[in-house]
Amino acid sequence: MRSTRYSISVRLATDIYDASVREGIDPELAFRLVGVESEFNDHAISKAGALGLTQLMPSTAVLIEKSTTREELFQPRTNLRIGFRYLRSLLDMYKGDVRLALLAYNRGEDAVWRDIKAGVNPGNGYDRYILKGY
Repeated sequence: MRSTRYSISVRLATDIYDASVREGIDPELAFRLVGVESEFNDHAISKAGALGLTQLMPSTAVLIEKSTTREELFQPRTNLRIGFRYLRSLLDMYKGDVRLALLAYNRGEDAVWRDIKAGVNPGNGYDRYILKGY
């Protein structure tokens, strides 16, 4: 059971699982992303200003769901839905390449495209951290 494996509540495990399936994200990838991004803390705030479980930047969240407020990003179900929808869009953009989608999630789409166009490896270790043993 994932709640035991990740030392989180059954409710949070259920919310992560349900949101990942609804948005077409592999549940194991979803759990890994949330674990790395926020350590399953729905009130996490990064130094850069990313919020909640999936560490969404408010500006990115508004691109995905126009009416999203900063406060809503601290609500687990809202944050998971928008975060996984964003990841799904990146997976589509990078034609299913999980590594590139994760790097874009972490670094931004522009940074990843810039590196790819320049013939530079866009990796920064983030992808390996999430995908280790995946």
